[in-house]
Amino acid sequence: MTLQKKTEEFDNKPCGRMTAEDRRHQILEVAVELFSQKGFRGTTTKEIALAAGVNEAIIYRHFATKSDLYDAIMDQKATSPLVKSMQETVSQAMEAGDDRLVFETMAFHMLEFHEHDDSAMRLLLYSALEGHELADRIFRNHILRTHRQMAEYVQRRIDEGAFREVDPLTAVRGFLGMLISQVMHRKFFEREGGPVTNLSNSEAARRFSDLILAALINHTEEGALRASRKGITQSNKR
Repeated sequence: MTLQKKTEEFDNKPCGRMTAEDRRHQILEVAVELFSQKGFRGTTTKEIALAAGVNEAIIYRHFATKSDLYDAIMDQKATSPLVKSMQETVSQAMEAGDDRLVFETMAFHMLEFHEHDDSAMRLLLYSALEGHELADRIFRNHILRTHRQMAEYVQRRIDEGAFREVDPLTAVRGFLGMLISQVMHRKFFEREGGPVTNLSNSEAARRFSDLILAALINHTEEGALRASRKGITQSNKR
């Protein structure tokens, strides 16, 4: 959706005057669009106000500081329905020890999220390249948290004998790296499509999960014995 369309969407609301909640949401949407197009250094609050059709005082009424605006952007991305659905399904799969469901769910939802959100990857890249404070917040509060959650699961499955001995964080970084590469190729390098980028998100998620599980599954007799002693079912063999 373009910046003009976003603004028109709010301007065309039937009730004439926006509620405070609607105005805050509009400012946030406009800010995200501008930041993702021009970066953080290239975007001023004056430009955000102009694009939103308000004066700067209104911006600061809803977001006292730029940090408040950055926090709101991060919260908006982290609490989207797709992200919530992924977190719930992955947590349930982890609890059940369903390896394939863990990795496929993570992969599918990440690919879906970035396919339907054109600004998230751009915001991350701009913030990182500019050394912006938002990059560190995104990394600490979201990226690193996901890495740790997945790494703890891999370590648990190693302890249970289902996965072979590997460094969990390295394995997780390799897996998530495949997903980010797929997203970047689709958005920036192979927009017209390619052998892998043309895959549906569900098929890409399945293939990437196949690769990580092929590297992790413990096929040794010792591993199978350890798993059976704990009453663990290697659900990825279904």
